[in-house]
Amino acid sequence: MHSIEALLDSCSTIFSHLPYPTFLTNKEGNIVWWSREAEKHFGYTFDDAKSEHPPLFDNSLQGHFSSILENQLHNVEPIRYDSVLLNHSNGEQSMASLLAKSFTFEHDRYVLFVIETDYISNSEASSFLELQLLKKNLSESFMILYLDKEGLITHANTHFLKKSNWTPKRILGKSFWQLFPNTPDNTKIADNIMNVLNRGERFHGAVEKTTKDGTNYWVNLLAIPVTDKKNHTLYYLLLEEEITEKKLFQSRLEQIAYVDMETGLMSRHRLEGVVQEYIEEKRNFSFVFFTIDQFYTLKEIFNDQTEAELLIEFTKRLKVYFEETTIARIGRDEFALLTPLSDWYIQGFTNYLKQHPIYLNNKIVPITISGAITKYPEDQQSYIHLIKASNATIQKVKQGGGGSIVSLSQSDQNRLSRTIQIEKRLLEALNHQDLHVMYLPQKDVQTGKITSVEALVRWEDEVLGVVSPEELIPIAEETGLINEIGNFMLEKCCEQASVWQSKGFPIKVSFNSSIREFRDKNMVKTIRKMLQKYNCSPDTLIIEITEKFALEAEAEKSIIQQMQTLQADGVSFVLDDFGTGYASLRYLQLLPISQLKVDKSFISSLLQQEKLQSLVKGLIQFGHSLNIRVVAEGVETEDQFTLLMQMGCDSIQGYYVSKPISASEIESLLNKETKTVKNI
Repeated sequence: MHSIEALLDSCSTIFSHLPYPTFLTNKEGNIVWWSREAEKHFGYTFDDAKSEHPPLFDNSLQGHFSSILENQLHNVEPIRYDSVLLNHSNGEQSMASLLAKSFTFEHDRYVLFVIETDYISNSEASSFLELQLLKKNLSESFMILYLDKEGLITHANTHFLKKSNWTPKRILGKSFWQLFPNTPDNTKIADNIMNVLNRGERFHGAVEKTTKDGTNYWVNLLAIPVTDKKNHTLYYLLLEEEITEKKLFQSRLEQIAYVDMETGLMSRHRLEGVVQEYIEEKRNFSFVFFTIDQFYTLKEIFNDQTEAELLIEFTKRLKVYFEETTIARIGRDEFALLTPLSDWYIQGFTNYLKQHPIYLNNKIVPITISGAITKYPEDQQSYIHLIKASNATIQKVKQGGGGSIVSLSQSDQNRLSRTIQIEKRLLEALNHQDLHVMYLPQKDVQTGKITSVEALVRWEDEVLGVVSPEELIPIAEETGLINEIGNFMLEKCCEQASVWQSKGFPIKVSFNSSIREFRDKNMVKTIRKMLQKYNCSPDTLIIEITEKFALEAEAEKSIIQQMQTLQADGVSFVLDDFGTGYASLRYLQLLPISQLKVDKSFISSLLQQEKLQSLVKGLIQFGHSLNIRVVAEGVETEDQFTLLMQMGCDSIQGYYVSKPISASEIESLLNKETKTVKNI
């Protein structure tokens, strides 16, 4: 007898004699056994009852049943659910108590339900019928979601599924956070909603959501914690009404009127135009940009209405202090000023806020701000660069603890100006193929032979001079040109590896890749195509990744799968700058990494610090314990080399071996090694 048949036979033998209607469900909520008493009492046959949606619960109550089931599957003790309205086959309804007990049989979870029907008066029946009718109307009018206490979806009604493009089965178990656009601001909003619900409070407000295929839409959300008689939270109920058109219409109105609806200040749309007008008129001004510190923490303390009051009160103080100044609100907690006022006066606004605190509900709200002052035309000459300079300055202020308004330093001005120049000329350099590649040799400690080289991008511009990779790569990532540089390096590496392969040099070529490149689902196809183009063997290609890359890849299955596919082809992966990044090492289990590179910052002071020697030795032993080769970067002296060799390091690279050199110079080194071996 099959295991499930044995289970059902046992149920018939043991529970059919109970004087109560009884049924058994699997973990999906489908009825797999239905007692004779249940058939007699409710009028449904087993074939009727085993449908995907048990007929005891109509559509408006399916979410309630799903939440009961989800709650029970995670409990070992029996749980009673009182006052549950159930359907009969003749159209009548009765109030009942459900006694539920979950158990495991042959590695699967089941829930046994015993129904105790209650007598209810006509007035009570009328009230419950009205309640059910209300639920039915809500289900027909709103998008409805049920969440468990962890924020996982247990049920969604038809309206929600239609809008979100999720199927009934696929939506189950999805996280509440997955329904929001993947941005820091929206993640904070989702966090805030769950925090409100966890406190046993309701949330009501307009939020931005996203469909399964990434299309954003807006809803008016009412989120409610559902509790039992003892005020214990059972699940969360979410009612949503789509307001996308309303939001878009409001946005259009704001763009037309150029006014922020909440504060009455100029909007960011108008601000850009005003800045451009000032520039065309050649007016000197300071662009002042600041944010309210810890704004989202403050938001959690108050409700939406209080948040609006906070912004209005803050706006009043801006207008009083900065009279006859152009003031704009350019983000939820971000403001900008165009003013001829001096720096010392602008910076005095922080003291003004202390002297004129904001009171809400008779309590002081401790507000501080982080701000930046950027001058036109001395510092920057366009709106976008004024914004960039301000953001760079504010980040430094926040890193220092916030609470101040500072001017752009001369060093920051110079660095930003150079960044802007690099941005402008990089695209031209890629178009004209002005980039070239140098190679840093890597030597095997035991054999003393060069086994691989690291390809490094080099750019020597006629205006900028030499642009180092440390300077180039972050800018390329910010501007989105990193993929073009990555493709350039991939092609050059495959081309050069193929040349050395044809000449009989057993040497591998590595290059650095970014997480952004691997988010392109065609990365495997791109690499295979390039290897095929140059008839390059995959086992001569090494891809170097950073710890930041590894940490992000750990959470993205598609990236892990691409890396594993390439490894199966013969491509190797190296973890670069090991020891300087993140503490989590779980990615070493998940990602196909064959080598670790100990960062040069550890090697430079290796001879001077005993603790550092212990650390490096530990890193080497750690790598070997995972059957991973360990490479030391930045080796510059023979003493460093000798010590690393004693520690068991596998390979080294750095000026002790060679500085970055051209492909022809690499061949000269390889030829020398060959001659040396022949002479021996």
